[in-house]
Amino acid sequence: MVTEWTPDSWRDFEARQLPSYPDNDKLDKVLDQLSSYPPLVLGSEARLLKEKLADVAKGKAFIVQGGDCAESFRDFSAESVRATLSALLWMNTVIAYASGKPVVRIGRIAGQFAKPRSSNMEERNGVSLPSYRGDNVNGISFTEEARIPDPDRLLTGHAQAAITLNLIRAYTQAGDDKWEYAFNGLNDFVNSRSWAEDSWRGLVDEMGDSFRFAQGCGGFGKGYADPCFTSHEALHLPYEEAMVRSDCDYGLDYATSGHFLWIGDRTRFEGSAHVEFLRGVDNPIGLKCGPNLEPDELLRLLDVLDPTREAGRITLITRYGANKIEKHLPELVRAVKAEGRPVVWICDPMHGNGTQTSDGQKTRPFERILDEVKGFFAVHQAEGTYAGGIHLEMTGLDVTECVGGSAELSEEDLKRRYLTHCDPRLSRDQALEMAFQIADFF
Repeated sequence: MVTEWTPDSWRDFEARQLPSYPDNDKLDKVLDQLSSYPPLVLGSEARLLKEKLADVAKGKAFIVQGGDCAESFRDFSAESVRATLSALLWMNTVIAYASGKPVVRIGRIAGQFAKPRSSNMEERNGVSLPSYRGDNVNGISFTEEARIPDPDRLLTGHAQAAITLNLIRAYTQAGDDKWEYAFNGLNDFVNSRSWAEDSWRGLVDEMGDSFRFAQGCGGFGKGYADPCFTSHEALHLPYEEAMVRSDCDYGLDYATSGHFLWIGDRTRFEGSAHVEFLRGVDNPIGLKCGPNLEPDELLRLLDVLDPTREAGRITLITRYGANKIEKHLPELVRAVKAEGRPVVWICDPMHGNGTQTSDGQKTRPFERILDEVKGFFAVHQAEGTYAGGIHLEMTGLDVTECVGGSAELSEEDLKRRYLTHCDPRLSRDQALEMAFQIADFF
């Protein structure tokens, strides 16, 4: 029996990964304040994204989703937002040209603050403190004061998300987000990197010829790219509840903290409060699928989250590891295909491929990330289904956090610009290399 959904009905279900606040009265006041604010995104924007994702489900478009592992209050700047948007646009341009399909651009941005943890406590040198759970919960500094969950951080995160959204909307309506800008950036990229492959230069040269031809024929209009949608893991349920708004014209409820929200691997289970919350909002939603997810469980979750089988509603984000994807993914694909579910399949090749250097530094080898992407495409080709997109932890900045790639970053290179607030990200150059590698699949 399906119970009636309300924005707070999740409170009757099992909620994992939520912080424990020492002052619940203060938390309630902050949540009341947030619930009085205007929405960060509109229901009409979420509906537009769902329409675009329905095209992906039909094999008519492709998704590039990417951004920080965890957004940071400390490192927030217009430069970092612009850099991520630009990197995503350049990736989109490469893949759109190679595939001949529209590419949907989704940032892990304007809300990706809260992080799940494998343990409630972190220990260093015999000292045990509450784990860092993201900047909108507590501080990353390993001190007792910093690690206390503070409700005011939700207000800071909301304000940063609002500023970020304003920058995104401004950039996507200005010259910084034109196709011409993307082409010029790609042209500079392939011709200024000695390790860039000749095939990449050839592809960009072809793009230039096509771009100039289209301009000569009056194509591209004003040359603006499609909008960049926002996304994050819907982890902090009290915050997400406070951001629900009703669209009176449609009689639907939306999570207005972002356009696209997903359920993580640690909160994806039957009877989950996170599943209960997201089943009731009309946003397009994602579901992380790891090695411990069985086909029958996935189908039951889909019955809860998408009972009407609406194209564009569900995106399945696979995260296995390069050495596991071809073992585990086929059985899920076959089960979903047999049920006729109109889902989108995209690949998160980051979370299953983490390693540590000899001195204990977290990193991710580019070659293993790429191997998982190759396995993802191979499985879908073998099963007659559509590989619909890529989900990356990345930045548009020149960081050194993931080893490998054509630039052959070494463990020693990680010491130069290892800036992540959480897990290692692909740099701009590595993200663009990934786009050129994906272009070869079309």
